[in-house]
Amino acid sequence: MPRVEAVFQNPQGESLSGLLELPAGTVKAYALFVHCFTCIKDNPAATRIALALAGMGIAVLRFDFTGLGNSQGDFSNTNFSSNLQDLHAAVRYLEQRYAAPSLLIGHSLGGAAALAVAQDLPAVKAVATIGAPATASHVKHLFADSYRELQQREVVEVNLAGRSFTIRRQFIDDLEKYNSVEHIHALRKALLIFHSPLDDTVSIGEAGRIYAAAKHPKSFVSLDHADHLLSNPADSRYVAEVLTAWVHRYLETDRPSINGNQAVAPPVAPGSVVVREHDKKFTREILTPHHRLISDEPIALGGADLGLNPYELLLAALGSCTSMTLRMYANHKQLDLQGIQVTLRHDKIHAQDCVDCDNKALPVDVIARTIQLNGNLDEKQRTRLLEIANQCPVHRTLQSEIHINTSLMD
Repeated sequence: MPRVEAVFQNPQGESLSGLLELPAGTVKAYALFVHCFTCIKDNPAATRIALALAGMGIAVLRFDFTGLGNSQGDFSNTNFSSNLQDLHAAVRYLEQRYAAPSLLIGHSLGGAAALAVAQDLPAVKAVATIGAPATASHVKHLFADSYRELQQREVVEVNLAGRSFTIRRQFIDDLEKYNSVEHIHALRKALLIFHSPLDDTVSIGEAGRIYAAAKHPKSFVSLDHADHLLSNPADSRYVAEVLTAWVHRYLETDRPSINGNQAVAPPVAPGSVVVREHDKKFTREILTPHHRLISDEPIALGGADLGLNPYELLLAALGSCTSMTLRMYANHKQLDLQGIQVTLRHDKIHAQDCVDCDNKALPVDVIARTIQLNGNLDEKQRTRLLEIANQCPVHRTLQSEIHINTSLMD
């Protein structure tokens, strides 16, 4: 599946580093994953969940907060408030480049952050928390040994999950602002709560507080035997599977999300193709009566590389038609044709290098097509199959005189 490196600015102008995991096909929805406290975007659980969701059609952006991972800034100058600002910056990145996220996923303190901002994001339809506290102030217990020292000093070193971090008194003071569940009561979004009864970092009682404060629709899933960080890959895969099955009800994923709005796909008449702009760059959504796919340009040419470029689509049409025509003929003649592979390449060459070209003054388009036939075929059958390949309908169309009539719709 394709992956895009995302770089965007926090309010202080520092670069934040992210990764956008994209489905191999059509993007059904966009999600933002908010990782746990002091974790980074490459946290194994976050990575596994993002990849699993992408495999099910949901693009997922995960990123490093200021001062963590590959993001710029000083972690000791951050707090929960600045984390929320970073989260808003990530949302703006998706809005400007792709589409506003309709799903927020928060792990641990990231879950508290997702709950804190969700009501301010109208495009968000659903929120999922994993091992999350009901309020940010809950994490003060992590600094129990340093709390008294912070009353006397401005800066202290703390050890969290085996790593040392520098925090300032303002970090603890800022947590006091987030000691209410009123925002959960006012959420008005679909909510799914994952929590393990064995979580010894964030008590399962916090899941109970979230559930009690939230209004319906709300759901709770127990992560039996899982630890706080979902260290067992099976636990993060389970979260992704359940989350995807649950969220489709709320995201209306049969409708493409364009620029943050759930846009109803236009009806496409049989035999027609509709191409819609997906962003202000080169990503395009291609619609037929029953299918959708994405076309784009490479990143080097200003695109996002989310799909085939137009010439690749042209080659794909000729290659598909060639292979299908060969298969139809082989089945009809009951030939022992076990496999077909068609390789194509498009180039522009000078006409003087083209043996079959009439006008030697103009450059010409040349498609090189190589066909590999596997099976018990004699030379006469192989020669006949080559003749049949040249009779495929798309081949004949490309070599015939084509008139393209273009008009503007009122």
